[in-house]
Amino acid sequence: MVKKNKVSVADKKKKLYNRVMDEKRITTDQTTIRINKYLSAAGVCSRREADQLTDAGRVTVAGKEIGTGERIPADAEVFLDGRPVKAETRQVLLLFYKPRGIVCSTKKQRQETTVTEFLDYPVRVYPVGRLDKDSEGLLLLTNQGDLVNRIMRAGNYHEKEYEVTVDKKITETFIRKMSSGVPILGTVTRPCTVYKTGDKSFSIILTQGLNRQIRRMCEYLGYHVCTLKRIRIMNLTLDGLKCGEYREICGDEWKKLNELIRDSSSETVIRTGGQHGNISGRTNKRTGAEAERSGKGILSGRPGDHEQQRVRRTVRSTGKNGKGNRNRSGRQPNC
Repeated sequence: MVKKNKVSVADKKKKLYNRVMDEKRITTDQTTIRINKYLSAAGVCSRREADQLTDAGRVTVAGKEIGTGERIPADAEVFLDGRPVKAETRQVLLLFYKPRGIVCSTKKQRQETTVTEFLDYPVRVYPVGRLDKDSEGLLLLTNQGDLVNRIMRAGNYHEKEYEVTVDKKITETFIRKMSSGVPILGTVTRPCTVYKTGDKSFSIILTQGLNRQIRRMCEYLGYHVCTLKRIRIMNLTLDGLKCGEYREICGDEWKKLNELIRDSSSETVIRTGGQHGNISGRTNKRTGAEAERSGKGILSGRPGDHEQQRVRRTVRSTGKNGKGNRNRSGRQPNC
């Protein structure tokens, strides 16, 4: 009878470790890239729009249609509608003072004026997040899709500041309830910073991404928003811009922005815990919309059960000084 060699526990652990590391090397292969990230980094569109393009069969590599989420060689030649995709050579981030009446979309909707039509910028750019049609203020636009989530995703807790006027006098109870969290859209908003600036006006610092967040919070408490203006996103402000004007981010602003987003999460994470979770325990697509964002401010706690985030790697950028410019389209702002 032939005796079998016994495998030691240490050998088993070593074998398992090597197998796990091999799998890890495969999944983190730097020679390939997901098609939606490729198109986004090339400045063609956002990742979500890239998924729509692949779903429609409009993206090919070597004559073969590429499926949604498929990985391709990083040096592959990609074609969109039969034309080669060329990466943008210059990274652009615009600070735009959006007037009321302009919609944050790159696609024409009925008779509404889109933000890209209004600007008529020579390089294709698209909004970083959204701002309601009836709202005005700071809106960022870029040709770098990977920059979008780092700045705007609610899970990164980056601050956005708004000035708001309402239809009746503001009370201490209103300020307290707005600050502590309001139940809307099947969830409770994160604690945030709110302070009174006048009889019928207040400022609010938010981070969370809920659809028409501020308006819904005020409505729940019996107030109607008359005007809403975003004045700041992280370190970027409206300083030096008139309504309807834009400028490119300058070098110092680039440097500070990259410092602020350096530690932002770069992968999909579903966080649990915290009292301000989704009431149903499931992520609500409507509440995840990137419109007016509310959130942590100075008073916030941990993320709630409802939060689901997708964030991407930081795009290393170099700034270029830019002076304020009026929109190229010649359209008059509604401010």
